[in-house]
Amino acid sequence: MWFIAGFLILCAVFFALFKLSHIFHRQIEFILKGMDFGFNLSEIKLLWTTAKRCELSNPVSIYVSADVLTKCISDIKNSAEVDDTINYSNTQKILSKLYDFKAKIDSVEDKKRGLESTKSLDVGQKLRIILPGKGVFYSEILSNGHDLIIKLPTQKDQIIVEGKDWVNQSVSVYLWRKEDARYVFDTSVQGCGIFLGKAAIFLKHSSNLIRTQKRNSIRAKCDINGMLYIIRSKIVDYNAVENSGGYRCKIEDISEKGALIRIAGKGLSNLQIKIQFQLENRLIVMFGIVRTVEYNQNLNQSRLHFECVHIDSVMRNYILSYVYKILPQTEKDIFEAQSLVDKDEESSPASSEQEESQDESFYSSDNPEDKKTDFDLNQDNSILEETSSSDANPEKDFSFQEIPEDL
Repeated sequence: MWFIAGFLILCAVFFALFKLSHIFHRQIEFILKGMDFGFNLSEIKLLWTTAKRCELSNPVSIYVSADVLTKCISDIKNSAEVDDTINYSNTQKILSKLYDFKAKIDSVEDKKRGLESTKSLDVGQKLRIILPGKGVFYSEILSNGHDLIIKLPTQKDQIIVEGKDWVNQSVSVYLWRKEDARYVFDTSVQGCGIFLGKAAIFLKHSSNLIRTQKRNSIRAKCDINGMLYIIRSKIVDYNAVENSGGYRCKIEDISEKGALIRIAGKGLSNLQIKIQFQLENRLIVMFGIVRTVEYNQNLNQSRLHFECVHIDSVMRNYILSYVYKILPQTEKDIFEAQSLVDKDEESSPASSEQEESQDESFYSSDNPEDKKTDFDLNQDNSILEETSSSDANPEKDFSFQEIPEDL
């Protein structure tokens, strides 16, 4: 009998608690959420009262929405002014805490949607600035208010252009925002002066920020005769220079990370190859993989999109020098600014870089440029013919094999 009575009482208690939790679940959720964000019970009580007075359909939104929180801060401030408690230390303390909390919400929202205006940039943000005709400069933000106030830009820690000479100039600004992305925007210099004892210039704010990708290597158009060799061995001698065999090819564009190569016949993707060619009377040898192939059946020629996985550092520098030398100055400035922004991000995990080089016109033999060569590409030694004339399985003979990383 006592057991049954105790059981009934226990059930009644659980039912009452369940009922109360159902009735007050919103208040409980609001309190727990507030404590998670560092507010004490008295502050949470004030926020709850404010949320009800502002008729919020979802009071918890005060913790996650900058717009809702701004509305509630304004209500608390107005109420304190009516009660003549605006100057009380407790009032100022809670307002300061809420303003700081709003700044954190703003930061989170900015990172989710990306930058929409330079007004959201933080003090201390590193900037790479292109001044046309003068090159790339370094600066950082000193203050963000009516204007974007930045340090007087320098080159190699030297003041090359005085503040007055920046005024009314149009500039391009490149930056990497921590835990967000790279951006570039164009703006104008409104003035110059001294800010907190430092020489500064004042930039006009911009709402036209463009997200940019991590700098890819720059490819240069070229017309270079070369030799292509299929790598069959799992052990690769990176110092070997070939003197015979191989396939004649035409290199149509080049970078330190790859090339666009034209050959006779039908090429194979995922093929491990090396190419040898002369660049301004210097021997270049590149090892890598054919990633994709464009085949023109009418010409019986292929374009191979070649990714370089190994190149001697000296040869790499020869290529970079060649590519950089033939770039227009404006592109050189952009390349340098992007490279410096990459360095600004060096402390973050490296992201993979991808290169693409596509020319849709090659799929049609109507393009007369496709037929201009100073040697016979349509020789009887294409990769296609070697694979088809062999009795061996081409998948076995010419499939991609990893180059050992320890070589």
